[in-house]
Amino acid sequence: MMISGLKIETVARRFRLLIALALVFCLSFSVQAQQTHMMPMPDGVKLVTVVHLPSKGGPSWPAILERTPYPRAKRASGWTDRGIALVEQSVRGRFGSEGVYRPFADEGWGCNQDGAATVKWIREQEWCNGRVGTYGGSAPGIISALLAGSGEPLDCQIIQDAGSDFADHLAYQGGVFRKSLVEGWLKLGVQSPEYADVWKAQPPSSPYWQEYDSEARAALITAPGLHVGGWWDIFARGTLQFFIARQHHGGEGARGNQKLVMRPTGHGPWGMQTLRFPENYDEFRVTPYRLRFAEFWLCGVDNGIMDEPAVTYYTVGDDTDFSGPGWEWRTADKWPPFPTNETAYYLLENGTLSVEKPVSEQNRLTFTYDPNNPVPTLGGQNLTIAYGPHDQRPVSDRPDVLKFMTPSLHAPLETTGHFEVRLYVASDAPDTDFTAKLVDVYPAGDEREILMLDSIQRLKYRNGYDKPMPPLEPGEVVLVKIDLGHISWIFNTGHRIGLQISSSNYPRFEKNPNSGDEFPTEENMRLAHNTVYMSKTYPSALVLPVRPPQTE
Repeated sequence: MMISGLKIETVARRFRLLIALALVFCLSFSVQAQQTHMMPMPDGVKLVTVVHLPSKGGPSWPAILERTPYPRAKRASGWTDRGIALVEQSVRGRFGSEGVYRPFADEGWGCNQDGAATVKWIREQEWCNGRVGTYGGSAPGIISALLAGSGEPLDCQIIQDAGSDFADHLAYQGGVFRKSLVEGWLKLGVQSPEYADVWKAQPPSSPYWQEYDSEARAALITAPGLHVGGWWDIFARGTLQFFIARQHHGGEGARGNQKLVMRPTGHGPWGMQTLRFPENYDEFRVTPYRLRFAEFWLCGVDNGIMDEPAVTYYTVGDDTDFSGPGWEWRTADKWPPFPTNETAYYLLENGTLSVEKPVSEQNRLTFTYDPNNPVPTLGGQNLTIAYGPHDQRPVSDRPDVLKFMTPSLHAPLETTGHFEVRLYVASDAPDTDFTAKLVDVYPAGDEREILMLDSIQRLKYRNGYDKPMPPLEPGEVVLVKIDLGHISWIFNTGHRIGLQISSSNYPRFEKNPNSGDEFPTEENMRLAHNTVYMSKTYPSALVLPVRPPQTE
C-alpha cells in the first residue's frame, strides 16, 4: 500500500508540475500575444490600444480594428483563431485613453481623425501584413462608418446596427429630435448626458452635421462592406441606406462589393414585442457569416461568399399562422429585391384606405394636437424604451389620432421595399409635426393593430434640411412626405392595412411646441389644429411597394 501511495503521490506531483508549466506557458504566451500600447494621435493625445496576435502563422497577419467608447472586449479568439490580429482601441476620454470624450466628434474627417491615424499605425507595425479591416456594432459601427467617410483605404468593413447620417439617423429623424434614443444612450450608454445640449444646439439644417454624414461621402469609400441590421433596429434606415449608397455609388473596390443582412430584430435583446415569431427568426447566424466575409477580404480565403447573393432578409407574416405566407429568410441580388408596383392607398374621410382616388373636393379631417398631452410611444425603432412590433390599440383611440384601414383582404398581399406616406396638410400653427404609423390590423376576434413601421416629419423641413421653409400661412395647404423606411411584410387573408396619423409620438420623438421653435419650453407651447386633406385636388395617400404576382 505504501508503494502504491508513493506512486500516486509521484503522479500527483508530476501532474501539478505539468499544470504549473502549462500556466507559465499560457501566461508567457499571453504576454507575447497581447500587446498594450498608448498610441499617440497626431495632436499628441494617447489612446489605449490593445493588440491580440494569432498563435499560429506569421510573422505578420491581417488585422481587424474595433474602436469603441465601451469597455474593450476580453475575447479575441474568434478572430485570432482564423489568423487575423484583433486591434481594440478606446476612443478619446474613455477607459484609459487620454483626451476629452466628445461622442463621435474625433472619428471621421474633422480636425482630429483618430480612426485614420490608427489604421496608418497598424499598417506600419511589423506584425501586420498590410491588410486592415474594421468591425463594430452600434456605437463602434458608427465609428467605423465615420472612418469610412474619411477616405482612408481599408480592405473591408463589417458594420452592424449603425447609422451613417447623423442628422437623419441618430440625432434627428424627419427634422425631429430623437429624444429617448439620444438622451437615453448618452445617459446610460456613455454617461455623458450633458452632451445632448451640444446636439440640440445644432438644428438638422446646421452645417455641423455635414461632418457626420458618411453616406454623402460614399464615392470616397473603397472598402467592401458587410451591413447587418434589423427591421426594428434604431438604425434600420442607416443600415439600408449606407448599403445602397456604397453598393451603387461607392468608389472602386466598394461598388458592387457590399453585403446586406436584415433581420426581424431590434437593437438589443429580443422578446418584449407583442408579435410572436417562429423559431427560424434567428436561424441566420451572423457571426459565422461575418467571419467568412473577413476571411475572404483579409486572408484571401476563396470561400465563395462573394458569389452568393448580396442581400439576405427576413419576411414577416401572420403570427397566428406560421405555416402561412412569410416567416422565411430570403436572398436577393439587390435591395429592393425585385420591382414592385408602387400602389397608392388613398385616405378617405370615412376612415377607409382605398385604391380609388377621392372624387370630392371637400374631404378633410381636423384634430387638435396639444404638446402637453402627446401620444405616448408604444414600440417602434427604440433603444431604452419598449421597442418592436407592438399592438397600438392602447394608444390609437385618442381623439388626436386619425385611423384609416382597408377592407379585409381577400388574399395575401406582400409588401417589400420602401414605404411612404404623402399628406396634404394645413395647420393654424406656424410649424408642427405629422406622424404616421403603418399597422397590420388582425381579423375580428383578434383585432390587434401590430406596428410595422412609423416615422415623423416636421413641416419646416418638408423640403429637406438644407431648405427650412417659412412659417405656414393661415389656410395654406402643403404636401408633406413621411418616410416610413423599409421592411418585408405579408398581410394575410382577412387582415386589413392600417394607417394612423397624428402629430406626436413621445418620447420616441421630441414634442413640437407648435410655435416655430425647435424645442419645447414651458413658455412656448401652444395648441395646433391640424388638418389632413383627402380630396380630388389634395389626395393624401399611403404608398406601398406591392409585389406583383408574377415575380419569383
